[in-house]
Amino acid sequence: MTEAPPDARRAELALNAPSPPRVPEVSRLAGDMCRAHWATLAAPKGSLGVLERLATRFAEARGTFPVPLRQGTPTTCIAVFAADHGVVAEGVSSYPSSVTAAVVATIARGRATVNALARAAGVELRVFDVGLHDGHDPFPDDPEVRIARRRVRAGTNNLRREAAMSAAEAEAAVAVGMHAATELDGFDALGVGEVGIGNTTSAAALVCALTDLDPRDVVGRGAGLSDEGLARKIEVVREALRRVVSRDPIHLLGEVGGLELAAMAGFIVGAARARRLVVLDGFLASASALVAREMDPNVGSYLVASHHSTEKGAEVALRALGLEALMTLGLGVGEGTGAALGLSLLRSALAVEREVATLTTVLSMEDSHGEP
Repeated sequence: MTEAPPDARRAELALNAPSPPRVPEVSRLAGDMCRAHWATLAAPKGSLGVLERLATRFAEARGTFPVPLRQGTPTTCIAVFAADHGVVAEGVSSYPSSVTAAVVATIARGRATVNALARAAGVELRVFDVGLHDGHDPFPDDPEVRIARRRVRAGTNNLRREAAMSAAEAEAAVAVGMHAATELDGFDALGVGEVGIGNTTSAAALVCALTDLDPRDVVGRGAGLSDEGLARKIEVVREALRRVVSRDPIHLLGEVGGLELAAMAGFIVGAARARRLVVLDGFLASASALVAREMDPNVGSYLVASHHSTEKGAEVALRALGLEALMTLGLGVGEGTGAALGLSLLRSALAVEREVATLTTVLSMEDSHGEP
């Protein structure tokens, strides 16, 4: 009997493979119950603003109210995915690729901006090496934050000249993120961030592909590009987009994506499948969230935008996701810093939800101390 050609065999296996679990719809009932509770608190109606909206989003994601919370600390965690980008060779970044590993090493030592903010917020950090270059890994022997080695390949290709990675590599990077979400599903809520010099070029290309906007409307200066550098970056994205022929997530990630961006997309889908709210960092996480939503439309209801990044494409991405940022702080450092602040706000919202007296209780206390 003659065996089917490899491509035909792969197609047969794909057709017969079990469908992956879908992201469940959020619970509107849980959200209604949460809003009803907040309406009873001893505060003017609607006066707690974003805190109430955040708590409601959390209840909807978890599917119940009140949500049983993890005992002990920390109760939330940020996954930071790191990888290098071949497109740096085109002069699209003010920094060399070696800075990616240097930043990861600083996080490992506990001395990066995200470490300080995570400590202040009581948030755990996990870092995943999805695609750092070989040869410059100055990680400490006894790190404060351990680096999980999940390297799919050592950096992407130069996306201006060729596909950033193969479809198989894109799928593998997505799987890294999904597996990471499974590892962290014991936390109440999750944040996601990244480290990757040159990755705003990839993110801009993904956003352009998924919004049909011109690169001039999306591409930003990243870490301080000059006018000349910005013009070059716009042209790089424009040329790379000529290879994009569909909105298929794996095709997009393979042609113009990044390993850490693919992992973040997988992480977002995996977290949503586990009914975990995902607090996005900035522009890069939002770009990955757009890809994740292409994988499963229900993902969008599990997302919170922590802040309005300084990168030009941030507003475009948030608008496409239908999200309003919790904060506008002029942040553009990445690393998951915005996610740490967003999770801190969530923690504050849940404290208000559980600790503030109801108006009925306050009035009854007043009556009990009044004059007969």
